[in-house]
Amino acid sequence: MRYTLLLHYTEESPETMGGDVIAEGMRRMSSYAATLQAAGVLIAAEVLQPSELTTTLRRADDALQIQDGPFADTKEQLGGTIVIDVPDLDAAIEWASQVPVLEWDGTVEVRPGATHIVDGEWTPNR
Repeated sequence: MRYTLLLHYTEESPETMGGDVIAEGMRRMSSYAATLQAAGVLIAAEVLQPSELTTTLRRADDALQIQDGPFADTKEQLGGTIVIDVPDLDAAIEWASQVPVLEWDGTVEVRPGATHIVDGEWTPNR
């Protein structure tokens, strides 16, 4: 079954974090992704650009509204996603518990997928 790990954390600029902290974070996340890959559970992983580059769309009164920036105004922002394919929620939680973001006061949301596209067709998540 596919699960998406949604990584939420406080955004900081490279200047406030420092090059060493960024390099260590990248090393830790690369190591984590390599572990997922070696276990055969990694489907995809992506680190997102800062939320200030976000464009949010919604429809109100049949009109499309486009807003610069994230919809939510919170301290933590969605910073990345990891899609894994594991037998059950317990396995997903075990993998999620190892995401380095948790050590940096971040949050990992574990959400099961409903459907995904295989060969151009929507396929139920099993």
